[in-house]
Amino acid sequence: GYAHWKGQVLNSDELHELYEGLKLNKVNRYDYVLTGYTRDTSFLAMVVDIVQELKQQNSNLVYVCDPVMGDKWNGEGSMYVPEDLLPVYRDKVVPVADIITPNQFEAELLTGRKIHTEKEALEVMDMLHAMGPETVVITSSDLQAPLGNDYLIALGSHRKTKADGTKMTQRIRVESPKVDAVFVGTGDLFAAMLLAWTHKHPNNLKVACEKTVSAMQHVLQRTIKSAKAQAGEGNKPNSAQLELRMVQSKKDIENPEIIVKATVL
Repeated sequence: GYAHWKGQVLNSDELHELYEGLKLNKVNRYDYVLTGYTRDTSFLAMVVDIVQELKQQNSNLVYVCDPVMGDKWNGEGSMYVPEDLLPVYRDKVVPVADIITPNQFEAELLTGRKIHTEKEALEVMDMLHAMGPETVVITSSDLQAPLGNDYLIALGSHRKTKADGTKMTQRIRVESPKVDAVFVGTGDLFAAMLLAWTHKHPNNLKVACEKTVSAMQHVLQRTIKSAKAQAGEGNKPNSAQLELRMVQSKKDIENPEIIVKATVL
């Protein structure tokens, strides 16, 4: 989202070496693993190996995967990572993930199915469940929101196996007000907060999503208000001014007032 970027990309050997260091010091027992943007297939494959090993250490480990591959602009989807990442996500990563947070375009890529209606979105989420994850949240979509064009739809589905072996699925829809700006890092924030709130509410995806999306709204509203003030009357804020106001939103992140309600489908 920026004109310039600097720094190095961690490769799979470096990741493996870091993990070996953790293992040697016996600090390789984790409750959660969260992964997001990466551009390298071998790195992604290494993540899978590490997650599988960590799950042997702690069978309750929850792996949250944000399969960052691309997005839609004006209805047209395009990938912003190399295309050879798709089969790795589809065949290796998603099967070991417990929670995945694709956007609509990424959900379509993973399943090979286009989504035009909410019914199709639910079918795609079922296909994603069948690949492995218990919880699937389509973080944003271009579906028509019942509340109108000024709202963005996210959909969630949580499938759990009850003690008697039967499967139960909770599905929800969340409609949040659109904010007229392009932000960088909203997907990362969403995945991180969904991890936090599903930890607090492991059997209530509705509440976890309400808190996640409400906190997002607080952060975005504060950011746009601040960016407009910095840009001055009539000027369009630039990307530096639209940096998410995370620190300023600390209270809203820790204890968000619920301003977006989820509908159980």
